[in-house]
Amino acid sequence: MAVVEDISEFGYLPQQAQALGTDLPRAERIAITLPDSRALSALRFGDGDPEVTLLHGAGLNAHTWDVVALLLGRPAIAIDLAGHGDSSWRDDLDYSPAVLAADVARALATWAPRPQILVGHSLGGLTAQIVASEHPELVRELILVDIVPGLDTDAAPSVLREFYAVTDFASPDEAVDRAQAFGFGGSRADTERGVFFNTRVRDDGRVEWKHHFAHIIASAFDSLKTERTAPGAAPWAQLSAMDAPVTLVRGERGFLQDADVAAFTEHLPTAAVITVDAGHNVQETAPDSLAAIVTGALTRGTR
Repeated sequence: MAVVEDISEFGYLPQQAQALGTDLPRAERIAITLPDSRALSALRFGDGDPEVTLLHGAGLNAHTWDVVALLLGRPAIAIDLAGHGDSSWRDDLDYSPAVLAADVARALATWAPRPQILVGHSLGGLTAQIVASEHPELVRELILVDIVPGLDTDAAPSVLREFYAVTDFASPDEAVDRAQAFGFGGSRADTERGVFFNTRVRDDGRVEWKHHFAHIIASAFDSLKTERTAPGAAPWAQLSAMDAPVTLVRGERGFLQDADVAAFTEHLPTAAVITVDAGHNVQETAPDSLAAIVTGALTRGTR
């Protein structure tokens, strides 16, 4: 396991911790080399063995969880999924949940000696449910954030396809303007921070999205849609067969429709469903609510 020495990316944390009234944890970037030589990168917060692992959605990165990690005040890991953040891009362009889950399981086996509260947002949620199903020894409890396997709408893919129709900009401000126009992020300062973590400057001086997902958005969503609608509804079967407790956190202004939540409840009648006043990115628009839900899972005791 390699630890990156430059932690300038954590320059926002002291101000965020002060605003929240929380302690400032130790934070560092860590990485492992996967069998195919790709790097999988993550952020580690706090001291001691991690208790919580956080998986972001498509087009985001591990820093989307910074505020939640501060509010939790517990050892946690936030992983950059393949093709996002500081993790390597895939040559085969395959960012389907099953493929991503294999990377996450290997990372947890390396970084997390105890079963985790596994929290997955959107694409990260679809990935997390596969990890929990195929590697139950790694997961103590599963929390899905504004996502279910059978998402019964094309609204979310349509919005993101339109958003990522533009992948480079003259300046960071132009990228911030576009994100705000689509309702992504919270305040302007929050959106500026997100753009800082999610973009890079090319040799020609233009600013582009850092993650591979932006460049292959159509094929990526087609892959996810195929997986969700595969014969036999395997993702639902995976969830229903799990021993670990499952909680669905729905953003009141998120991507889930009532029919999606009804299907979730039908397949998992014992699971908890919690609706919060938030958009799709609950970890950014209602981090205090989400942190409280995760804290509740932590205090319920080990399996």
